[in-house]
Amino acid sequence: MNEIELRREMVHITKQLDELGLNRGTSGNLSARFGDGMLITPSGMGAEGLTEDDIVFVRMDGASSGRWQPSSEWLFHRDILAHRGEFGAIVHTHSTAATALACLRRNIPPFHYMIALLGGSSIRCADYATFGTQELSDNALLALTDRKACLLSNHGMIAAGADLAEAFRNTVEVESLSEMYLRALQAGEPVLLSAQEFRDAQNRFSGYGQAAETKQRLD
Repeated sequence: MNEIELRREMVHITKQLDELGLNRGTSGNLSARFGDGMLITPSGMGAEGLTEDDIVFVRMDGASSGRWQPSSEWLFHRDILAHRGEFGAIVHTHSTAATALACLRRNIPPFHYMIALLGGSSIRCADYATFGTQELSDNALLALTDRKACLLSNHGMIAAGADLAEAFRNTVEVESLSEMYLRALQAGEPVLLSAQEFRDAQNRFSGYGQAAETKQRLD
């Protein structure tokens, strides 16, 4: 995407997150890799009335340009993009179920095979740190090791992807899994998949999707 298209897509996804109830008011933020830095949503502004011109550009050295200040969480967006070259976009939300688990400071274990889509056998919960700090960024990076998503203790969640579309899909998936896990906990202690069962699911996902099916037919 060119810059205009990327800004337009960021506004669109911000509004989708709001419509789905994954963010409310001015909570949450998202970013996308661009040029020698990133585009990120502005501080203290929600989906209502947000336009392409409100999106802020932040260089990797932290210098920003635009009509507004960047999100107060720009540090972990910058650091994740700097350390994880496979990611092109990041979404941060305070979605209800994921945040409830984050307030319990619980990892999400392999109770369901769909966790494999997010890069590992669990969704880790990062240690607590004050929002907007380097400590929070460091904790998030650690929790995201070999993962596409994590919870943030007493805060919310982060999901990343190769582009905005994947980061958005992963955000929806984390919230769905969080809701299922919370409901299972209300009924008892969920039965977890064994290491072998989870590996089998991971292997199945390697051939999952339309691209894989098309390749198989061509072969």
